[in-house]
Amino acid sequence: MPLLLTLRDRVRIRKEEEEKKSERERKKERIRAGKAFLQAKRIAEENEQQRLLALRKAEKEEERRAREKVLQKLEVDKLERKRAHGLPLESRAVKPSGPIIQEKKSSLPVKSVQKDEPMRECLRSLKHTYKDDHARVKRAFQTLLIYVGNVARMPDEEKFRKIRLGNPHFQERVGSLKGGIEFLELCGFERSEGSDFLIFPRDKVEIEVLNSAGSLLGSAITNPFFGLFEKMRED
Repeated sequence: MPLLLTLRDRVRIRKEEEEKKSERERKKERIRAGKAFLQAKRIAEENEQQRLLALRKAEKEEERRAREKVLQKLEVDKLERKRAHGLPLESRAVKPSGPIIQEKKSSLPVKSVQKDEPMRECLRSLKHTYKDDHARVKRAFQTLLIYVGNVARMPDEEKFRKIRLGNPHFQERVGSLKGGIEFLELCGFERSEGSDFLIFPRDKVEIEVLNSAGSLLGSAITNPFFGLFEKMRED
């Protein structure tokens, strides 16, 4: 009997040690995921601020060009009126108050603008499909933000540009959800026929597109009304 109790005690102690070890590993994983999420969120917020600053700068430049055109038009009209009434014209040539600015195409990234709506619709559809499981949707958005943020932050790191489709964590959080893989493909990930991986080719990494994706994901995570108005318009 004492020997039997000793064996039971050993089994119990070993089981307790294994459970403690597993709990420590789970805690480390939660901490790592939390840090990665916060870092990706911070990067997305910084990128959004930069995008807004670029938009504002472009708007100010457009306003300045518009004012310049109006001033030039007024000066020309003034000379035409003098000529029509036989008044002496000024001897100096009409010059703009500033350098003539040639019309330029917007410097804002066209591809990111073109992909914004499909990415937004993809996230909206995912949220609507799993509307009864808010925790699952939020976890999917957070995981997508980590993937996108890692590539945007370190595009030269191959490990961040490669996702194994059979990874249980990936399948549970993103792969098994309708629209999860589609969103990654809109960001730039590619899946070759017969391949077990999603690959993001280095030469196809577009930071502007990733910034837009991060901004949309950040909004989807923090804004409870994300996608609601689009759905109302459809209904």
